[in-house]
Amino acid sequence: MSQPNNPLHGLSLEKILTRLVEQYGWDGLYNEVRVNCFVNDPSIKSALKFLRKTQWARDKVEALYIQTFSHQPTP
Repeated sequence: MSQPNNPLHGLSLEKILTRLVEQYGWDGLYNEVRVNCFVNDPSIKSALKFLRKTQWARDKVEALYIQTFSHQPTP
């Protein structure tokens, strides 16, 4: 199923999170999305576990990704 208007199409949650951490760092990411797993012993693995079971937080992270990278080409 093609989703040409979906800016997240083809991106895994892990890839989204990794790019945001590269852009903002864990502290900066926490400033944008107030989720404790971004400041209490942060890791991609623990953040993915939380985001996969917490829809509101995942929605905020995905929205931040779109806001941050929608004007830039994906590398």
